[in-house]
Amino acid sequence: MFSVSSPLRAKYRRQTTMMLEGHDESFNESPKANGEVSLGTTIMAIRFDHGVVMAADSRTTTGSFIANRVTDKIYKVTDNIYCCRSGSAADTQAISDIVKANLTVHSLELGQPPAVNTAAKVFRSMCYKYRDQLSAGIIVGGVDSTGPHVYSIPLGGSVVEQPFSIGGSGSTYIYGYCDAHYRPGMSKEECIEFAKSCVALAMSRDGSSGGLIRLAVITPDGVERQVVTGIEQ
Repeated sequence: MFSVSSPLRAKYRRQTTMMLEGHDESFNESPKANGEVSLGTTIMAIRFDHGVVMAADSRTTTGSFIANRVTDKIYKVTDNIYCCRSGSAADTQAISDIVKANLTVHSLELGQPPAVNTAAKVFRSMCYKYRDQLSAGIIVGGVDSTGPHVYSIPLGGSVVEQPFSIGGSGSTYIYGYCDAHYRPGMSKEECIEFAKSCVALAMSRDGSSGGLIRLAVITPDGVERQVVTGIEQ
């Protein structure tokens, strides 16, 4: 079995410790600080028989100012695992980078890709441990040897596996729609259309959601990325 050298493990451990102890200014910033970039947003993930569909809007705001209209809120953690980010942009970027670094070392030590459940637990551990300093809601989705999985890690650091999950400020407008229109056993194409309609509806009502709709379709064969413009919504 391939083993990771001690210097490599130490390097990632030092980087993680420095970021968590506040040496990274953006990570240590208070979630309520004036002018902080936030991800008031709409994110979701849906599990189907052979994979996961993840979707998100692309608007990043600082107060009432739109800081970025084309943000990519679907983050690659490993080749088979992605996450959707909501909350503080600084917090969620830092958490995602740290989890990615830890899972990279974990994968090298095991000699195989990490399980989706492992990634969700690492996210949960960080979000719970630093729950008083962070504003971060995460949805983890991916495919491993046991099949497709979707995990929700809301503010506070709990973790729940679900057939589909929604999050962000825009999700409050579409819970009823999702409950009424979601059906177990939907095909990949049906899940994609369901995700598009859900995020588009949230964007039409939520002032913190907008821009494009970005999608990632994760299957054992790889990841397919799509972008839906306003004309197509």
